Amino acid sequence: MAEYVATITWTGTVAPEDFAKGRYSREHSWAFDGGVIVPASPAPSSVPRPWSNPANVDPEEAFVASISSCHMLTFLWVASKKGFCATGYTDRAVGVMTKNERGVPWVSHVTLHPQIVWAGDKQPTAAELDELHHAAHDGCFIAQSVKTEITW
Repeated sequence: MAEYVATITWTGTVAPEDFAKGRYSREHSWAFDGGVIVPASPAPSSVPRPWSNPANVDPEEAFVASISSCHMLTFLWVASKKGFCATGYTDRAVGVMTKNERGVPWVSHVTLHPQIVWAGDKQPTAAELDELHHAAHDGCFIAQSVKTEITW
């Protein structure tokens, strides 16, 4: 099977007494094997500024994006195999964080809002569209790897 690697790097330039009090930047980077480097940070709702940077991607956003991206890629493949032709796909995916039974926050639900542009004479009915989304969910590696509820 395949292996996936991400290199996470953080460098702190802070006095030990500030570090002990949580007064240090959490900005870091994610490097991927293709050469892309993504500036990352905790969400400001978790760690306030100046110790976080809202311009950077936070792990929760990346989690939601990975679910949406995987669903889209699988959906397009399934649609193509069923004879449909999609020419555009946009999703404003929304993740909701709640607390579990131990009081620990987690992304408990992700709602996908896909908007698909179709071409050609063969257009999916509402029932076929629902079947395509179910098949995409069942075939999505990420969706099958998490306990988060995913709906569309």
